Amino acid sequence: MAPTSVDSASSPTQSVHIPEGPELAIGSLGTAQDGKYQAVISNLNETSGSKAVERQTLDRLVDGATSLPPSTYSSIYVVLTSSDYSSLLPNLKPLLKQLLDGLNPLGKLYLLDPTSEFFNLPDELTLSGFSVIESTSDTEEPRIVAQKPATPTSTPIPSKPPANGALPLRRKADPARQASKKAVWTLSSPSTPTIDGETLLTDADRARPIPTCEPVTAGAPRRKKACKNCSCGLAELEAEEALAEKVVLLDINGAVEVGSGEEEKQRLLAAAKAAPKATSSCGNCFLGDAFRCASCPYLGLPAFNPGEKVEIDLSTDDI
Repeated sequence: MAPTSVDSASSPTQSVHIPEGPELAIGSLGTAQDGKYQAVISNLNETSGSKAVERQTLDRLVDGATSLPPSTYSSIYVVLTSSDYSSLLPNLKPLLKQLLDGLNPLGKLYLLDPTSEFFNLPDELTLSGFSVIESTSDTEEPRIVAQKPATPTSTPIPSKPPANGALPLRRKADPARQASKKAVWTLSSPSTPTIDGETLLTDADRARPIPTCEPVTAGAPRRKKACKNCSCGLAELEAEEALAEKVVLLDINGAVEVGSGEEEKQRLLAAAKAAPKATSSCGNCFLGDAFRCASCPYLGLPAFNPGEKVEIDLSTDDI
């Protein structure tokens, strides 16, 4: 590459301010093999004067192995092969952002020998923050030259109205529309009348329920006993059954019906307490059916304490 391809960039729009800082040359393995990268570095060493010339490879910047220090370089020269430019397109935006950050204000970016695809690049450069000052494709040494602005391209939104007193127009809110939207998300519409739950109750609903006994059904077991102040006849029925009930006394000799009536029951209870304690032949009668013999007279009866007289009321529904 001829030395004039690097340092002959001039444009009427170029600022007279010369940015300070070293110059950077970015190359690739392909341009290092064909000698273009070395030619650019040699030309920069001859024309840069007192400025230092730094070197960097494209793959290290694209892969994130290194990054450019912000606001450091006065100019950056990128020299690549055609295949390098084509493979760079997917990673072009982050690379342009890194190059823009690495340049000082009014610093320049030189893309040397770009492919035909890169001559649509000025739009990408503008979107990245550069100002394109040269784009030549019809010469023997095509190149694109862009410059970093002296100030950021994005301007902050003013916090005060403009000097002419103009204010931005605001859309007038429709109260009816806002009310209709609000009504959609409310649980009850304002036009819906409310109902007091107390007005739905009658005097019968407010009356305190009076406990009653369960009606007696002939031939069916009873689940409840007579309540206090019973007036349905269940208390009298239970009294008659208590007088007519039969008492069965169980001991070691078997089950024997001995009488009926409350007086007979009390007499038998007293006799049972005074009688000597019965003994079991196997010693397991009181434990329950799981431990009793096949001929045990206590089969089917609940477990009891050893020596205790077992009594069963024949009037119960469980027998």
